[in-house]
Amino acid sequence: MNPRKDLITIDALSDEDIRTILDSTSAMKDIFTKSVKKVPALKGKSVLTLFYEPSTRTRSSFEVAANRLSADVTTFTVSTSSVVKGESVHDTIDTLMSMKMDYIIVRHKNSGIPAVIARHCKASVINAGDGSHAHPSQAFLDAFTIREKYGDVAGRRVVIIGDILHSRVARSTSTILRRLGAEVAYMGPSPLVPPTAHTGIPRFTNWNQIFDWKPDIIYLLRVQNERIDTPFFPAADYHQAFGVTEERLRRIDDLNLSIMHPGPVNRGVEICDDAMEYRNCLINNQVENGIAARMSILYHLTPQTQSHD
Repeated sequence: MNPRKDLITIDALSDEDIRTILDSTSAMKDIFTKSVKKVPALKGKSVLTLFYEPSTRTRSSFEVAANRLSADVTTFTVSTSSVVKGESVHDTIDTLMSMKMDYIIVRHKNSGIPAVIARHCKASVINAGDGSHAHPSQAFLDAFTIREKYGDVAGRRVVIIGDILHSRVARSTSTILRRLGAEVAYMGPSPLVPPTAHTGIPRFTNWNQIFDWKPDIIYLLRVQNERIDTPFFPAADYHQAFGVTEERLRRIDDLNLSIMHPGPVNRGVEICDDAMEYRNCLINNQVENGIAARMSILYHLTPQTQSHD
């Protein structure tokens, strides 16, 4: 893998980059699932989490990953910073760079902000989710979870279900899976699924079509709280049309399919309670693998500045 400063999108990576990060994710997982909880790979380096949107799961996963690589971690709390008083992103970055950070992990509600930050600083910038654009670290943990379960991503069939149109997870995860040789299909409420011609990815309109396609993995997207009980997403109707109900779970079990979800789960909307205990539910695996994947991402990026300069 050639030296790379930032991780903004999956599209910007070569096939070699993708495979290198995935391969070292296995080694990173071995580190913290065995007796050794920390390695000094990033000792002396500084990592900043800069989250303009709340996300306990992703932020804490990155912080644990950085700590296990022995980096110094700082959390920038936007809600109590000058940002809420009107400070611009560029002003914030000027402030942050005066701190000589090596890595900045950014989540923002607007697409493109992590790329702007990356262009204006020497630190390695990792996109932890920008608008409906991209979420590359989620894509890596998803791909690794599938590879861990099945031995290889190539040849697997994955159907992603939910609000595809607004989902940065759907974009990034479908991109990495297709790059690795998997087949991907979509299903969701008609106004919220791009047409086949637009994406090159087939779309289904009901569960019978999904089961006929013979997928390996059912990947459920989280329904955003602000869209539940709107005309697009009446919660009960959504569960009956697109969720894993008790009846569908029995069919999924009969077919030996796996279930994935980026979390946090809306029980009774995307998924029934029993599905969380299903033998091929990989949701907890995804959480654990998220730490390993983010360790690998941090390890393979090369900032242009050093915290000790």
